[in-house]
Amino acid sequence: MGTKTQKLSNVVDQIVEWQSVFTGDGSTGLTAVAGRGYFIDTTSGTVTVTLPSSANVGDAIAIVDYAGTFATNNITLTSSLNIEGGTLDKVLTTNREGVTITYADATQGWVATSGVNSGDQALDSIPYSVDFLVIAGGGGGGAGQQSGQSGGGGGAGGYRTSTQIVNSGTAITVTVGDGAAGLSTNNTAAVNGSDSSISGSGLTTITSTGGGGGAMFDARAGGNGGSGGGGGSISGSGGSGNTPSTSPSQGNNGGAASSNAYPNTAAGGGGGSSSAGSVGSGTTGGNGGNGTASSITGSSVTRAGGGGGGSAKNTAGTAGTGGAGNGSSNTSAGGDATVNTGSGGGGGGNNGTVTTATTKGGNGGKGVVILSMPDANYSGTTTGSPTVATGVSGKTVLTFTGTGSYTT
Repeated sequence: MGTKTQKLSNVVDQIVEWQSVFTGDGSTGLTAVAGRGYFIDTTSGTVTVTLPSSANVGDAIAIVDYAGTFATNNITLTSSLNIEGGTLDKVLTTNREGVTITYADATQGWVATSGVNSGDQALDSIPYSVDFLVIAGGGGGGAGQQSGQSGGGGGAGGYRTSTQIVNSGTAITVTVGDGAAGLSTNNTAAVNGSDSSISGSGLTTITSTGGGGGAMFDARAGGNGGSGGGGGSISGSGGSGNTPSTSPSQGNNGGAASSNAYPNTAAGGGGGSSSAGSVGSGTTGGNGGNGTASSITGSSVTRAGGGGGGSAKNTAGTAGTGGAGNGSSNTSAGGDATVNTGSGGGGGGNNGTVTTATTKGGNGGKGVVILSMPDANYSGTTTGSPTVATGVSGKTVLTFTGTGSYTT
């Protein structure tokens, strides 16, 4: 309904008996009685108005902002009966608001039937908090495409969390970044994962940056990203994590390759969300940095680890925790990261003469975006087919593995 400017009608005056001013202090509530009107002063604190638990069709209650302070100290309406067709509480949030609430039936319960200065609607939904976990796609591992060479581990996708207050009707857009393919050909730059994000009107946009790709041989640097990719042999530097910079940090640096000369090379490990990738040492590839555990889904799950660095001659680096790929040696491909963990792929290693895809880097894991909110506030309005779990310690959890949306 549009903004109301009319006075309360004479009809309303006739069906309610006006009471003396009720002054709120932030802790004392008001139990409303049908057929009465209440001037409520919230200068000193909010007031919760409990509506009658039994009612007849046409029972009415009027509430008026006595001091023009409802925007600062709201009125909360609560009832064991429905309010406007639902079980959630409502709030009055506009200064100088006046509203008449009438009982319609068991389905709709108490509904607003008239109002003054009530804004876009008389009864507003109560804002609630949503927890977000936003993980970008992991970087691909570098290749050991020539004899005696090794590729760096892929960096984890950026790992970010946020808790934000939302209002009813807010459309939250979710983007989930893909993991990058591991390198398999010569003279190819490191390949980063893709960004994941959430955005919506009134929200702070959260963007997690794709993980930096692991580098090929020839002293190439790992890619910069959410976490940095490992450097390629010989002496390639690790990529920078937390790029662009966020606070708290979304990831860590990749490790550098060892300085060992051909054909005894070892590459650096990819950075993880909780620790940096290790430097390649002698003929041993650097380990990937560890991922981060979250219990947003109701159980602890670790995601966003860095891929292990490849080795041409000896021992490849191991994957960081969270589903990353191990590095490889002895002319084999780096390990693929687990899908929807945002972890990095492992680097490839080549101690032979082959120059085929058998020594390619592992694929980075696709990202994931997870939302959690109170069960009572979940609207059920989504696109993109997220997995929905209810009753998780009183929370509804939406897990997006692809682009979609949730409307509060």
